[in-house]
Order: sequence, then C-alpha cells, then structure tokens
Amino acid sequence: MTRARLGAEERRKAIVEAAMPLFAQKGFAGTTTREIARAACVSEALLFQHFPSKAALYQAIVARGCEGDPELEKLTLLPPCTATLVHMTRLMLEHFVLGALGDPKEREVQHRLMLNSFLEDGVYARLVCAWVTEQVRPLYEASMAAAAAAGDLRPGADVSPDAFWFAEHVAAMIAYARLPSVPTVPYEGSIEVVIRDALRFILRGLGLTDTAIARHVDPDPAVGGTANNDEAPA
Repeated sequence: MTRARLGAEERRKAIVEAAMPLFAQKGFAGTTTREIARAACVSEALLFQHFPSKAALYQAIVARGCEGDPELEKLTLLPPCTATLVHMTRLMLEHFVLGALGDPKEREVQHRLMLNSFLEDGVYARLVCAWVTEQVRPLYEASMAAAAAAGDLRPGADVSPDAFWFAEHVAAMIAYARLPSVPTVPYEGSIEVVIRDALRFILRGLGLTDTAIARHVDPDPAVGGTANNDEAPA
C-alpha cells in the first residue's frame, strides 16, 4: 500500500508536531534538522522547502501555541473591567497549570520548550512574550485601569508597571513545578485549591480590594462568603 500524499499545509503541521517534542527535550541548539526530518518522515530537502531554517520552524511553533484558539480569541471581545481582569487571571492559571486551552499534553511540551529556551539563547521565550505583549497584555492593563476607576483597587495601591508579568510568573512557576512525574513543590491542597489560592494571591498583589475579590471570585464553601457572578464575562 502506498501512503497518501499530504497537502502542503498538512505537511507543515506534521513537521511542526514532530519538531516540538525534539526541541522540548534537546533544545534549539541540540536538535538537528536531520533529526526533525527523520521524526517527520520527510527528507531534509523537503523540510527546508517548508521551513528554510530552524528559526522559521520555531516561529511556526510559537504561532501554533499562541494563535487560533477560540478561547484566546474570545478575550479580545471582552470589555475592560474588573470582571475581565479576574477572568483573565483565572484563565491564565488554568491555561498554564491545567492546559485548559487546547491539548494539555501539548501545553506540557510548550512549557519544556520555554524552559529550554531560558537555558539557551531565549529566542523562543522572547517570541512568545512578544506575542503576549501585543495580543493579551493591553486588555489586562486596560482592565486594571477600569478596576481602579470603579474603586475596586485599594486606596493608594502602588501597582507595578510589570504587574502583568508578575501574575504570569506565578502561573508559570506552578506549572513548571508540576512537570516532573512527581511534582517538586509540596503544596498543601489539591491543584484546584492551589489555583484558587493563587488567583486570590495574584489579585491581592494587583491591589484589588477584598470586597472586589469576594464579588468576582467563587469562594470555597469551606472558607465561607458568597459569590456574585453577574458581572463575570460570559
């Protein structure tokens, strides 16, 4: 039997899928085009027809991880407000820690790509951060400004211009600690409790009042309080 020929787009997708775990395991510098071609079951010549360099392949991997997800696209439709700020923070945590957007296994590979990038030249990490800076951060900061205008920040709250990245660091580090088969950090509660507590931790760090947090975050019954989700994004 002969194997059906793939179209150009399907072939590009297959090469990207084959390259991702190699880059995640061996890093950008440690992965050769010959290894990628072998994993994708193509010749190096065909590989270079689709991706003239490893850097071009890296760009395609970044686009795969950052673009085209319906949930991410929905964010652009949300109005800047306190509810959107809380929703985006929760989604960031669930996306990093649980792989809530897309395939959780692929999200794990993307974490490993990021960590390898930190140890190498940082190209992949910079590409991802550049996309996030352009596509996600503006709405987050606009929602922070809206929360301040609505009186949902503590009086005199000194919010860092890097607050968005600090929030991202909390979510990312929780996820990275869970990459080994045995998680490295001995958190006290279940991962759902950790995400809930991390959400409140971040929101307090952003300067939200306890009243605003109680209004927009579903409280744990064991903690007490009531939730009001009327203003939460759909």
